[in-house]
Amino acid sequence: MIESFKAIPPNNVIAGVGSALVDICLLESESFVRAADARIGGMKLVDDTVTPMLLKKSANTPAIVPGGSACNTIIGIGMLGGAARFIGKRGNDGYGRMFEEGLKRHHVEPRLFTSTTPTGTVLSLITPDAQRSMLTCLGASSETDPSEMTPALFENACLVHLEGYLLFNKDLMTAVLKAAKASGAKISLDLASYTVVESSMVYLKSIIGQFVDIVIANEDEARVYTGYTEERQAIRALSERAEISVVKMGGRGSLIAHNGTITPIEPLSGGKIIDTTGAGDLWAAGFLYGITRGYSIEKSGMLGSVCGYEVCQVVGATIPDEGWRRIRTRM
Repeated sequence: MIESFKAIPPNNVIAGVGSALVDICLLESESFVRAADARIGGMKLVDDTVTPMLLKKSANTPAIVPGGSACNTIIGIGMLGGAARFIGKRGNDGYGRMFEEGLKRHHVEPRLFTSTTPTGTVLSLITPDAQRSMLTCLGASSETDPSEMTPALFENACLVHLEGYLLFNKDLMTAVLKAAKASGAKISLDLASYTVVESSMVYLKSIIGQFVDIVIANEDEARVYTGYTEERQAIRALSERAEISVVKMGGRGSLIAHNGTITPIEPLSGGKIIDTTGAGDLWAAGFLYGITRGYSIEKSGMLGSVCGYEVCQVVGATIPDEGWRRIRTRM
């Protein structure tokens, strides 16, 4: 059991803070992605005209589901049986109402501010190799005010999980970090995208160690943050300032560093990978659920691997009921 979580009751809340976004998942060719001026495998901020224009150009029908990185993770924790809460801002529109109902349906307590600005969206362009390239319109989520972030939002929380996209709004991120720490919670941060790390390096390095206890990165994010291309070197560098560090390596599994030890986690295999949207978010759901329930690092990592594997079997970041049944059986 991880020492710092020994005294935490299993019914304590895991709260997530991030952008309340609706995922619009579209299967398309690599040439379509390039023509859309998206960063393959990365994320690009766009205005509210881009997604409707691209949807008109596509002959394919998109899948539309509640999304956002931290939201995907918190939904996973709720479906695993954890006490889950999501904090963000949605539009007072159809997408916004769909987003809130989706949280409730997945056993997540919504604490949502509202705005007259439309709910944000993420157009996730998925190529035949299962790679996704994201075009994000933040919409109402960009209007979350730092003054709205108070310790009361995090009452009964043992852990607060943050998405790296909050780094685009440093005042908001700082307010969230301070309020979460004031509540007594641990803080985990998913670095979200190598493009986010590139644009936020100085600020990011100032908050890891001071506020962030758990850092979760994929191999590209870890490389950009640390400067190391070899994953074991990268995770050693990450672990110098965080209690727990993770480097996810897709089909090669993951590495977790804690107390000077690096634990490798084997990937699951056997099914066809359809879409990697949400794979890292659901990996985080399984891992964070595990460590707050007193599981070992290895068992928590394996649960993360199972959740990440299952979401890759479908389009979008929503695991169907039969997938959750398989996950619970493995638990």
